[in-house]
Amino acid sequence: QVQVAESGGGLVQPGGSLSLSCAASGSFYTIIAMGWYRQAPGEERELVAVTNRGGSTNYAESVKGRFTVSRLNAMNTVYLQMNSLKPEDTAVYYCNVRGYSDYVRSFDEWGQGTLVTVSS
Repeated sequence: QVQVAESGGGLVQPGGSLSLSCAASGSFYTIIAMGWYRQAPGEERELVAVTNRGGSTNYAESVKGRFTVSRLNAMNTVYLQMNSLKPEDTAVYYCNVRGYSDYVRSFDEWGQGTLVTVSS
């Protein structure tokens, strides 16, 4: 079983910065991808940024140039550095971890979410 634990988040003023981190633990064979999604009130959950084991990344257009996702494979940890934050970045941010429990069983696990509020 895989556990996903997030940390970070909070209140920040527009133009400010914030960092999120997420660690996967438990019993698994390998992690394929780790990333971040967000859900604003009344909206669907959307991709923010994801990185796979090979190091490639994918970002939502709305955060390109402002957010950076990075991963420490040895620690099964992923980070999200958020700069130049805007009020429209306000949302609950969820960490997602995908991989294999063994040679045949895959998993797709979510963290509990952490609230990011951008407001003056």
